[in-house]
Amino acid sequence: MNSQLLQIAARFLSWPLVIVSLWLLYRGHNLPGGGFIGGLLAASAFMLFDLSGADRSKAGVFSVSPFVLMPLGLGLAVLSALPGLFGAGFMTGAWLPGFELPLLGKVHLGTPLVFDVGVYFTVIGFILLLADTLNEKES
Repeated sequence: MNSQLLQIAARFLSWPLVIVSLWLLYRGHNLPGGGFIGGLLAASAFMLFDLSGADRSKAGVFSVSPFVLMPLGLGLAVLSALPGLFGAGFMTGAWLPGFELPLLGKVHLGTPLVFDVGVYFTVIGFILLLADTLNEKES
């Protein structure tokens, strides 16, 4: 499909979808949500871009390879578990002191957020790989 209307809509809707996915990612290490839901929403932004018929490789930041995202995400998830080995146990969260930001309020940073970022990248990479594979079979 090569719809000009869908291409325009994808340009305007992809960025808000990515921003909401980043909000879900950050929110998820304290409340339900997180890396998986945020990754699915970000992948849907990439998929909307692909369905419009636009070339992702010409779109700058949307031209990310799943073969880069998946190992990066898995590496971050494993890396987040390592500080717990030197403390209370494997996969135990380690937290930095919180601080205030004007729009976000109190910000908590720790290994659960690093784990969620790893899941986020892995989910995006997997969904893009799955979509690329299905697209190749169709052609």
